[in-house]
Amino acid sequence: MGIYLAACLLLVAAGAAKAVRPGDTARGLAATVPLPVAVLGPLVRVGSVVEAVIGVAGLLRPGPVTAGLVACSYAAFAAFVSVVLVRGGPLASCGCFSRPDTPATRLHVAVDLVLAAAAATVAATGPSGPLWTALAGQPWHGVPLVLLGGLCAVLAYLALAVLPEVGAARARLGITRGEAG
Repeated sequence: MGIYLAACLLLVAAGAAKAVRPGDTARGLAATVPLPVAVLGPLVRVGSVVEAVIGVAGLLRPGPVTAGLVACSYAAFAAFVSVVLVRGGPLASCGCFSRPDTPATRLHVAVDLVLAAAAATVAATGPSGPLWTALAGQPWHGVPLVLLGGLCAVLAYLALAVLPEVGAARARLGITRGEAG
């Protein structure tokens, strides 16, 4: 359940960021989708709002439908990034958190798949009803679980947004793995 909470938190954060600044995501999509950025921008904004709403719904009322939507979201993200990576496409930024220079990586696919699996598990076996009801049955009324979910969200954010930026910066500077230190 902790990883599921992280998945929902990330959907809310990423959806809100892209809704406010859809440009980076629209430019990233324009490299792989045959539509102009002017068309993709509004589509990204609408899709981002939907993404954030799914995250909020998944947080407030985990259950088969909401957790299933969270799982489908992450499965779709993993599929899209996988297609881009296989094609060797020019996706310079996945735009997940409306940040430039965050290239899609295999780690991105792996994180998306883990989050999709966690959400699918909650959809199949998890609680159904308000989150506070599910947390009431947890030790210390779910505080450790919520903290774990928050920590997982931060770590996933670092893996998806910050780590690729570091790799891209190293590549621009011509630094290889053995040269660091």
